[in-house]
Amino acid sequence: MPLDHYVTLGRSGLRVSPFALGAMTFGEDPGGAGCGVEESERILAAYLDRGGNFIDTANFYTNGHSEKILGDFLAARPGQRERVVLASKFFTNLFPGDPNGGGAGRGSIIAQLDESLRRLRTDHLDLYWLHNWDRHTPIEETLRTLDDLVTAGKIRYIGFSNTPAWVTAQAQTTALLKGWSPLIALQVEYSLLARTVEGELAPLALDQGMALVPWSPLKNGFLSGKYRRDTQVTDSARTAFVGGPGEDEYLVIDAVAAVADELGTTSAAVSLAWLRAREGTVVPILGARRVEHLENNLAGLEVTLTPEQLRRLDEVSAPDLDYPAPMHGALRSMLQFAGTTVDGHTSTVYPPLVQSDVRY
Repeated sequence: MPLDHYVTLGRSGLRVSPFALGAMTFGEDPGGAGCGVEESERILAAYLDRGGNFIDTANFYTNGHSEKILGDFLAARPGQRERVVLASKFFTNLFPGDPNGGGAGRGSIIAQLDESLRRLRTDHLDLYWLHNWDRHTPIEETLRTLDDLVTAGKIRYIGFSNTPAWVTAQAQTTALLKGWSPLIALQVEYSLLARTVEGELAPLALDQGMALVPWSPLKNGFLSGKYRRDTQVTDSARTAFVGGPGEDEYLVIDAVAAVADELGTTSAAVSLAWLRAREGTVVPILGARRVEHLENNLAGLEVTLTPEQLRRLDEVSAPDLDYPAPMHGALRSMLQFAGTTVDGHTSTVYPPLVQSDVRY
């Protein structure tokens, strides 16, 4: 599947590449995790030349430099902006000391969008994400503002990121009941090393026809293939912040490497192919500090995992989910429904209740 075999993003008319390009690393930053303008533009050109069309950034990535790099790049190429699905995010306060400089209130959303549009040198965003939950602002205020911006033509679609499932469900229900623009996608942490999203948010997205757009699909590079037991990784900018994998993570890393060896590909490709095989629409975000990082990750489009390989990866990475999620998965087949078959599951734990079992 090449990048120009597009998928529909959630319940919408928006078609995007099966992998998005993340621009969090575009621009120099104090932590050293970013890349310069020239390398950022090479990465952008490589992605777009392969048919990619979905680019994701945020207002605070490298203090706004990421958005500016994207805006300058697209403005220098006439007609390119119209073929790109451009997404950014709001929430983070870029004006210390100003209590209304960030968050999800009406005035701050409008101000943040105007600043993003200025840096991106465009008159609209194709997708605008709430980057985090603003617990101090009524969700109705946030949704009404976003709907007004859709009506005004300044954004096309909306999505949530890093927001609790109960808030997301409340927001979607409110939008649908009031006739406001609904959410079409959720940007979430999701990988073979981070599967707790499967407890609440992933089922919600599937039920509501929302796409999942995973960030950190290689879990800070742990699933890239360069992390092996008894091997010191020295070229990862993130390792200094997050440390290395633990023993439980190495069990998954080893299993991914074994499947990659079977297929003659990389651990990164296997990890991304696993995400693409999840139920519903899943569009991972690829982050890259060098062109070769992007090219290595795009190999995930060429990998198809067998049912047996998927089973092995599912089992070794199975997450511990919070209550009540465990009661709604495999345990459902163990529940007693008075000896009947419900949704294809027949009770086998207890014998059917018969008249002689009743005690008065």
